[in-house]
Amino acid sequence: MTPESVGPLSRPVSVQHLPPGGLEVTVETTPEERAALAKDFSLPGIHVLSGRFRLSGTPKRVHVEGVVSARVAQICVVTLEAFDDSIEEEVEVDFAAPGAGSAAVAPEGPGYEPPDEIAGGHVDLGALTAEFLALGLDPYPRKPGAEFAHEGQGDREESPFEALRKLKAQGSAREQ
Repeated sequence: MTPESVGPLSRPVSVQHLPPGGLEVTVETTPEERAALAKDFSLPGIHVLSGRFRLSGTPKRVHVEGVVSARVAQICVVTLEAFDDSIEEEVEVDFAAPGAGSAAVAPEGPGYEPPDEIAGGHVDLGALTAEFLALGLDPYPRKPGAEFAHEGQGDREESPFEALRKLKAQGSAREQ
């Protein structure tokens, strides 16, 4: 794990001595980390971001499950106003040491995800928290109650082909 490869949120956790009952880890973010992630994700702000994880397995194969929770400010695609939104993403990811990857486990069909790599005996739960925050963000966020108001001709919706027909008719009239 090199400093260049680590994003603004990094919490490497050693998996060399996982207890038989597993390990509980909570990732709490600092205001500086949230500001850097907000900039990376083009958000007006991230008010709260945390991850709660349970790690189980061996130093060669680790299973991580948990939840990433956040309260973020986003820009509504309809009104262009900032609004706050809550995100909660379930996490379930497998990690494997280099060479112990998917060769030992046959793919389980089209939804099969190969394990992520255990780097230097660690898994980065900070990077995992940031990744699942990104997955939970709505690419077209709408402020609650925001409706797109189409300014048109009354209640009648015009078909795109109707506009094309009008253009064609105007062209024919000019030619005559």
